[in-house]
Amino acid sequence: MTEYEDSSPSLDVRGVRFAYPDGRFALHGVDLTVPRGGRVALLGPNGAGKTTLVLHLNGILVPTEGTITVGGLAVDRDRARLAEIRRRVGIVFQDPDDQLFLPTVAEDVAFGPANLGLRGAELATRVDEALAAVGMTEHRDRAPHHLSFGQRRRVAVATVLAMHPEILVLDEPSSNLDPAARRELAEILRGLPVTLLMVTHDLPYALELCDRAVILDRGRIVADGATIDLLVDEALLARHRLELPTGFDPRLAAARSGQGQPGLAGR
Repeated sequence: MTEYEDSSPSLDVRGVRFAYPDGRFALHGVDLTVPRGGRVALLGPNGAGKTTLVLHLNGILVPTEGTITVGGLAVDRDRARLAEIRRRVGIVFQDPDDQLFLPTVAEDVAFGPANLGLRGAELATRVDEALAAVGMTEHRDRAPHHLSFGQRRRVAVATVLAMHPEILVLDEPSSNLDPAARRELAEILRGLPVTLLMVTHDLPYALELCDRAVILDRGRIVADGATIDLLVDEALLARHRLELPTGFDPRLAAARSGQGQPGLAGR
């Protein structure tokens, strides 16, 4: 569903620092590059700066210092460019009800592309493709509030996919899902042809869906490497208040999924 073919990375964050109006710094010189088609888990304890960083990616927040580009396009205060950035960076919030507000599923999915000026057959195609991608075609005429929580989350993903984003940002995508819905969403996300940035505390889900992970703590990236390498480093996880579920063995899980053996951990 992406439409970009030049060689620039999907995301390039360089030296980003950000201070809130009270002078408190939330980000301290963050550098992060994600190539086209990359799948990266953004890990870290509460208060680490993850949400602050995500809100920079579509221009809701603007760096105090540093630069951000999305597909080679600078994120800044230029209004015309900002509209394009917000089309390219699709954020799926933790609560799907923050994104679903129209009478039917199809209307919710059509809302974004319609605001871009799409009409008629082109708009209908966008809606059909997005619903098919998340397995919700048969529910197109239902009211979102009549769906299960897992179904609503899939529709929320469809509302973003209908915009043909460069980057899909997912905020805690597995939260509040039962095991079946969690598995179904993972299968959908694995098949999407987009760059993926997943903010999560669910370390097994990060391992399942992202071959690379970064740990952000106190506004700094403190580790960046293969997800399996970070998750087998017990001391690293402990330093940054990250915990695997009791009895979960990342080596065994990685072997089952074909991700291979761990190598060198991140920073």
